[in-house]
Order: sequence, then structure tokens, then C-alpha cells
Amino acid sequence: MRPIRSACWLVLALLLASVAPAANPTVPTAPHPVLLLELQGAIGPASREYVERGLARAAAEGAPAVVLRIDTPGGLDAATRDINQAILASPVPVIGWVGPQGARAASAGTYILYACHLAAMAPATSVGAATPVSIGGGDLPSTEPANKDTKPDDTAHPASGSTMERKVTNDAIAYLHALAEWRGRDLAFADSAVRDAATLSANQAVARHVADYIARDADEVLRNADGRSVRMRSGVVTLHTAGAQVTRFVPDLRNRLLAAITEPTVAYLFLLIGLYGLMFEGFNPGVLFPGVIGGISLLLGLYALQLLPVNYVGVALIALGVGLMAAEFMMPSFGSLGVGGVASLVAGSLLLFDTRTPEFAVSRQLIFGIAVASAAAFMGLVWLAARARRRPVVTGIEELIGQVAIALADFHGRGQVRIRGEIWQAQSSAPVRGGQSVRVQALDGLVLTVTPI
Repeated sequence: MRPIRSACWLVLALLLASVAPAANPTVPTAPHPVLLLELQGAIGPASREYVERGLARAAAEGAPAVVLRIDTPGGLDAATRDINQAILASPVPVIGWVGPQGARAASAGTYILYACHLAAMAPATSVGAATPVSIGGGDLPSTEPANKDTKPDDTAHPASGSTMERKVTNDAIAYLHALAEWRGRDLAFADSAVRDAATLSANQAVARHVADYIARDADEVLRNADGRSVRMRSGVVTLHTAGAQVTRFVPDLRNRLLAAITEPTVAYLFLLIGLYGLMFEGFNPGVLFPGVIGGISLLLGLYALQLLPVNYVGVALIALGVGLMAAEFMMPSFGSLGVGGVASLVAGSLLLFDTRTPEFAVSRQLIFGIAVASAAAFMGLVWLAARARRRPVVTGIEELIGQVAIALADFHGRGQVRIRGEIWQAQSSAPVRGGQSVRVQALDGLVLTVTPI
């Protein structure tokens, strides 16, 4: 029995050895890839959703870090704050990288770079110009020069400007200060970047402790980040990113569609196409095509508007303008309704988006072009209406005026003429011979007033 039992134990040991994974302490397990997110162009609702989804995927896959490549001129304040909240709450370290060469982290990009766990910049890049421009169109008031290197005074306030301007400026400074204190970055530049729109190059940013290091590409970003300790919500974490594979997080179809329709100019055009399409369908019931296109465009436009900072007075003025244009088509007023409609459309277009951020404003050239096209259309309508009033009557007995008739016999005063196969009573102040052509000048009941030709 003992040899049989020993043989059974030997077979069992061999089976367990065959299914167990081989342990080789000299061969490390391949790390999870680092996720590369790309934040390009104006920051808006699509950017916010893209970053949030990318960070969620990195956490689900257990990525050692996320590289957030930044190249932006700025964007919406609400979207920027949502992105920063996602970065601050991320369980995966986020390395902000302003790149490639020639990129910039201007305005909203500065706030995002300050929120990242590590900040890197490629050569020939810049950061700064974080002055809020949502209130008014010009620079907000300043109390100190842009290049002053003294420590900012937390109690300092702009000496001039409206209460709203001071409120917006101080709120932005406090927000950027909070990010700088949390990440251990330069406070003086945070103050001057907001108050005076100051900017720094990559080398200056590293020297001022705004950025941690310079990196030319994503691989260099990861090599320089390896071994650095970052402050997470759960505590201090040491990065191990050297040699990690980089996987680019590509926006899906939904995100690309959202980015397209939340472009302010596209949203504005969708709104106009929708309103005009429904108007034309109302004038021509059963055509269907304008109604279908108009309905889809209007829904897309309204969806985009509820994601963007919209002034609803502007939306109401645009709707009123289209309504006045429709009234001009239904009951021509020789341009009064049409001119009012064009004026309302232009005013609503200028007021549509409640922001001074240049990246989220409708092009003035586009608004001017639509206004000119609408005005030309209604000038054409007025011209057609006036031309129709001058045209001779072509139906009814009034159409006989100006026509040629033939006298049936000689008469001077009252007689008979033939016109269009019918015999009519006619009167003439001049003698008329039988068979002579006469022209109808007027109609008095059933008697034609004629003159000899």
C-alpha cells in the first residue's frame, strides 16, 4: 500500500506543478500601460466628458499614471473646474504635460496644469494668461506689475473696477492659490497670471516651480516622473513609470459628435436651420424634407445650447426674428416685419452666448452674412410684391381693359364689338367704322368704353 500511496502523492505533486504559474523573481511582471489623454483646442463640455471618461478608464485598468497632454488657448470656467475636480479626485496620478513643442497652456490650461499631480512642459511652450474674461471684454484691473516677484498679498484687491470685476478676479486668484498650495507650486505667479495675465516659458516655469521638469515627448515625461512622489487623496505615492507602455485614449463617436455640436458656431447654425426648416414646412405642408431636417437640427441645437453658457434673451430674440420673417411671408408688409425680424435676429445672435471667451463666441462675420442674406431675401420679397401690384389683371372681366376688339358695324356713341369670341356693348366718343379695331379703355357694368386704333 505504501508504494501505491507514494506514487499517488507524486502524481498529485506533478499535476499541481504543471498548472501553477512559473515564479521567476528575475523577470518582472509587465506593468499596465499609461493612458495618454489629449486636451486640445477650447475647453468645453466635450473636453470635460473626455477627461472624466479617460480618468475612469485609467482607474478601472489599474494604470500607474495618466499623461494629460495640454495645448489649449482657454475655455469655459465651468468645464475647467469640473476637469480639475476629476483630476483631484482621481485615484491614478495625473501628469500634466504642455506639449508638443509650440503648445501652450493659456487661461483655463493654467488652472488644469496647477491641478495635476506633476507638471511637465516641452521646450518652446508657455503657460499663464489666466485672467478671467467672462465679465466685460477688457483686462481686469491690476495693482502690481506683471513681473513683480514679491510674494502676493492675500488681502490685496484691485484698486479700481466694478464690484463684479473685483469679485471675479479675487475668486480666480483664490482658486489658483488653493491649487498651488495643494501641489506646492509658485504662489506669486498664480497671482500675477490672474491679475496681470502674466506668462512664462518652459524654462522660466521650471525655475519658478510652476512646472516640475522639461520633457520633449511622452516617453521622456514618464522617465523623468519615475521615482517621484506625489500627493494623492489616499496619501503619498511613488511613481514607477520608466519604460511603461503608452496607450492613447481616443475619443469615441459620441464624444466627437458632442465636440462638433457644442462648437458655438455649429450650435448657432443648427438653431437657425431648425427654425427656418420648420417655417418652410409650415408654408409648404407635405414637402416633409424641410420639416424633418429642421426638426433634427432644432433638437441638436437645443441640446448643444443646454450644455453651453447661453443667454436666453438671445434665444428669444432669434425666435422672435424668425417669427417676424414668417409673418412677412404670410402677410407682406412691404418690409416692415422683415426688417424687424432681421434686426431681432442680429441682436439675438450677438447676445446668444453669455461669455466673452473668444473660443466660445459666434463669428461676427457669420452673423453679418446671415443678416445680409436675410435682408436680401426680404428685399426680393418686397420687390416681387410691388411688381405683382403693377401687373395687369389676368383673370375676370377686368382683364378686358387694354385688349383689342373689332367693331361689328359703324357707330358713334353706342354700338357693338366682338372681343375674344364674345359680343359686348360698347361706347365711343369718336366715330367707329365696321370692322375697325378698337382698344378697351374702361368697363362700366357690361358696357365697354373703347377708342379707335
